[in-house]
Amino acid sequence: MQECVRHLLILCVFCTLLVCVCRGACAEVDSDTEAVAGQGFTLGCISCKMRGEVEATATVDWLFRARGEADFVHIYTYDGSSENIIDERFLDRLEWHGSRNTLDLQDASVDITNVTFNDSGVFRCVFNRVLIYEHYEFSKVTSKDVHLTVVAKATRGTASIVSEVMMYVSIIGLQLWLLVEMIYCYRKIAAAGEEALRASAAEYLAIASESKDNCAGVQVAE
Repeated sequence: MQECVRHLLILCVFCTLLVCVCRGACAEVDSDTEAVAGQGFTLGCISCKMRGEVEATATVDWLFRARGEADFVHIYTYDGSSENIIDERFLDRLEWHGSRNTLDLQDASVDITNVTFNDSGVFRCVFNRVLIYEHYEFSKVTSKDVHLTVVAKATRGTASIVSEVMMYVSIIGLQLWLLVEMIYCYRKIAAAGEEALRASAAEYLAIASESKDNCAGVQVAE
């Protein structure tokens, strides 16, 4: 019985931790890399701060190198409160989609509206982060590249299919594990109940037999 309860408690703790991690932790998820011409697209860029208890500020710059070009061009900047589109090719087409109401930026995603084939190339987001300690400040620069391909019609990537399959396999596996634990616990409880009933029956028979013997002894003595 105790082993059964322990297994269920472990399962509950595992599920609770999983939920907490999903809700509270920063996860550096890679951006999608395929956009459809004429539609909107989100350039994803997340840089998690390694020590959450340290105060920090950050600014973000986006650079772009078009397909066939050799150098990156500065196209966009965001400082936590205001944004500035620098390259005229992206005027009225870029919009901040990342962290809001904070100077400690960790999500620097931006939206592109009305994607064109000329947007194919490499987008680079650069975090300029300052970690604020009690007696000094530490500057750190982190950059990430998004290799964007613009297509006429959406296609589903292999990575997306594999991720979805793995998600369903994990869910089914967890449900099967829970079902096995429930069956195991039910059998343990049922077996313990039957053993208790047998013990009670044996105890009742022993008491009845002892009472019968006592009664017989009393009659002989009379």
